Amino acid sequence: MKLRKYVDRSLEIFLVLIMSLLVVDVVWQVASRYLFSNPSSFTDELAGFLLVWVGMAGAAYVKGKNEHLAIDILHGKLTPATRIKLLLFINLLVTAFCLSIMVAGGSWLVYTRFVMHQISAAMHIPIGYVYLIVPVSGLIMSYYSLDDIKNLYREWKTSDHASHGT
Repeated sequence: MKLRKYVDRSLEIFLVLIMSLLVVDVVWQVASRYLFSNPSSFTDELAGFLLVWVGMAGAAYVKGKNEHLAIDILHGKLTPATRIKLLLFINLLVTAFCLSIMVAGGSWLVYTRFVMHQISAAMHIPIGYVYLIVPVSGLIMSYYSLDDIKNLYREWKTSDHASHGT
């Protein structure tokens, strides 16, 4: 539980910093364009990159808080044991998706961007750094899903023993 709280807090701080940087970037973009009539050359690109990072890191944070978008009509109609089994299955699917698509696929994406020496147009930084958040976010989401699986399994075993009187 301590590790999860540390990951939560780290993501919170990271997201606040990235959002703050995004706000400063956009304010500077507007000021340089309309107040100084000399638009900054990199602010559009930086804003786009920061949005990618905020979106991916934010998705990981929301997964950790179990506040992601979900249709929960079925949850209210299930018995507690069946609900736990459904949540275990969902978290297994999320883990499989995150590890295969986000971590493996995202790592391949980052690797190929570095190998191809793809550089951003305005900021002149390797594009691999921009996409690095995909596998990192996938790892964090996988951690959260595996931790949820562990906790749900304990809850299932506890409720199973309680229902059998042991």
